[in-house]
Amino acid sequence: MADLLGRVRRTYAGGADRPLGGYAAALTAFGTYTAAWAIAVRRSGRPLPERPEPWDLALTAVATFRLSRLLSKGTVTSPLRAPFTRYEGPEGPAEVGEEPRHGRRETVGELLTCPFCMSVWIGTTLTASRVLWPRATRTAMSAVAAVAGSDALQFAYTAMSEKVTKD
Repeated sequence: MADLLGRVRRTYAGGADRPLGGYAAALTAFGTYTAAWAIAVRRSGRPLPERPEPWDLALTAVATFRLSRLLSKGTVTSPLRAPFTRYEGPEGPAEVGEEPRHGRRETVGELLTCPFCMSVWIGTTLTASRVLWPRATRTAMSAVAAVAGSDALQFAYTAMSEKVTKD
């Protein structure tokens, strides 16, 4: 079996160093995480909504986006990623560029530095939380969405100021 897995890794990677074992562990962890949320929702007795309301979907999308960027790129959250990453340099306003460490920490480092990867976990968390604690979750998501809106206004203001001062 180990020989078969080794051949699959070599064939898949084509000479590149791809941590397939770490990815399999991450998939298992996500499946376990999602199952735990599903069990919690079921045990709560709260009914699932027939379908998501458009406002809830938009709020969840904005909050997921902002939290994913904050956790995967934020300067202030870099201590959370530091055991799994190496600092590369500034990458944007209040954001840093980091590379995953190699070895056993690589897959976690990749997850923690990828806002797209992080959004899957955060979106799952916010969706399940909204079923279990709808008012508290909507309130928290509204605060995070307000921060995202503020960020957009900061960028718009900076762009407008630069345009005005250049003319």
